[in-house]
Amino acid sequence: MAEKACVKRLQKEYRALCKEPVSHVVARPSPNDILEWHYVLEGSEGTPFAGGYYYGKIKFPPEYPFKPPGISMTTPNGRFMTQKKICLSMSDFHPESWNPMWSVSSILTGLLSFMMDNSPTTGSVTTTVAEKQRLAKSSLAFNCKNATFRKMFPEYVEKYEQQQLSEQPVLEQLSPVLTQKENSKPLLEKLGNSVQEDMNRVEALKDNKNGKRQSFPTWMLLLLVSIFGIVMALPLLQL
Repeated sequence: MAEKACVKRLQKEYRALCKEPVSHVVARPSPNDILEWHYVLEGSEGTPFAGGYYYGKIKFPPEYPFKPPGISMTTPNGRFMTQKKICLSMSDFHPESWNPMWSVSSILTGLLSFMMDNSPTTGSVTTTVAEKQRLAKSSLAFNCKNATFRKMFPEYVEKYEQQQLSEQPVLEQLSPVLTQKENSKPLLEKLGNSVQEDMNRVEALKDNKNGKRQSFPTWMLLLLVSIFGIVMALPLLQL
């Protein structure tokens, strides 16, 4: 059961966040438990986390702000373990360094800053830049599978759905081109075979003339047919 001072403090902080949002940070208390907050950190541009949306939780003690909260992250990110408490100077790992003046906004701003760093700590992991970028790209889709996330952050769910809709026309435009290329393969093979057969006929006529010179119109006609077939095939080969 939260103490009266704790509830009053958290309500005040939520009003402050609504009035003056913090860049790259969104945080809201659970409708059923003001001691449990849910947050989203947006990856900063110029970092491996750019384009990422990282969902997590803050669990406040009933004695807050005189005792620090526990912090964890749910979204795979390549920096912190998921579903594990993260060791920060502003978390319950270090109650001796906790300052009651710190707020939800300062806690999450500090977490975002520490996320961009590579310093090891309890709850951190080591991954490559490529892995962090891959996880950032898939983070929103991962979050939207979480029922609590969908309930707490409908604006991010809408953002994800808009992204899906914007990608769909591109796929629809590519589909006919890919189909046309696939359908053109048998035709190209037939044209290629036809040209080769015409060339073979010319060679056969040369070999079978037995010293007799082949009449001009026959071999010239076959050669022209072969050239015509190659010219007709060139536009299709460029697809």
